Amino acid sequence: MTIRHLRIFVEVYRQENVTHAAEELHMTQPAVTRAVRELEQYYGVRLFERMYRHLSPTEAGRRLYSQALPLLDNFDRIEIGLRDWDALGVIRVGATVTLGGTVLPSLVRQFAAQNPGMELRVTVANGDTLTAALCENRLDLALMEGLPHAPALQWEAYQEDHLAVLAAPHGPVPPGTALTPDAFVRQPLLLREKGSGTREEFDRVMEAAGLTPRPRWESVSNTALLQAAAAGLGLAVLSRQVAAEAIAQGKVGEVAVEGLVFRRQFRVVWHREKVLSPLARDLLQVVLDQAAPGQGRP
Repeated sequence: MTIRHLRIFVEVYRQENVTHAAEELHMTQPAVTRAVRELEQYYGVRLFERMYRHLSPTEAGRRLYSQALPLLDNFDRIEIGLRDWDALGVIRVGATVTLGGTVLPSLVRQFAAQNPGMELRVTVANGDTLTAALCENRLDLALMEGLPHAPALQWEAYQEDHLAVLAAPHGPVPPGTALTPDAFVRQPLLLREKGSGTREEFDRVMEAAGLTPRPRWESVSNTALLQAAAAGLGLAVLSRQVAAEAIAQGKVGEVAVEGLVFRRQFRVVWHREKVLSPLARDLLQVVLDQAAPGQGRP
């Protein structure tokens, strides 16, 4: 039995006439008759009584009809869903903790307003977790800092970001202070966890300068590090975007480190073998349109 057989049977049942059913189905009369007979012969039942060119459903025919209707309805729903998947589907997007707390909320709000029928599923995690999810096809796109460490991934940069060294206004090292690199690494440092894009950029700069910092605090939470810095517990190294509000409110300020520049790019990343749906490509374009583009690669 196929969906085609069921559709033909249902129409014959409704019309109680093969000719009329054939007209509704845009088929020839012999083709409709053959399909009904194939059903009857295969299952060894009679679905219609044929008397004087009139068809009357048998008990088996009535039972099949009642069961065929919900099956065909569900099949039609599946087909509609698949055809409209690109327009009314699900996009799985990831973001690092930094971008999930700064860039992503406005992007989601804008994109959802433009595409009210779609569902956007969001994962906020550190860069290593997002890289694994992209490689395992558990995410369609991800917003990340730094370079993804997987050859299977491709990316495009869309914005440059700077890390700021943050201190409390009345702490041991007040804002506006210029520290030497050696003095900086001797300070109590409040850093993001290993595996995050922020920590990766910090470690890269430290390694290039030949410095070996010993962080006092490590956290997955930007907020926790900001609060610790504002309490005078040490120097936090975080994205300026994350710290912008706290800086504006005077809770923390920036400290300079001579000769050290913490600069990285925000990137939108996807698997190079992933065929992005039109909806996912639209989201990609929305991300790229948010800021002046950086230097990316296809």
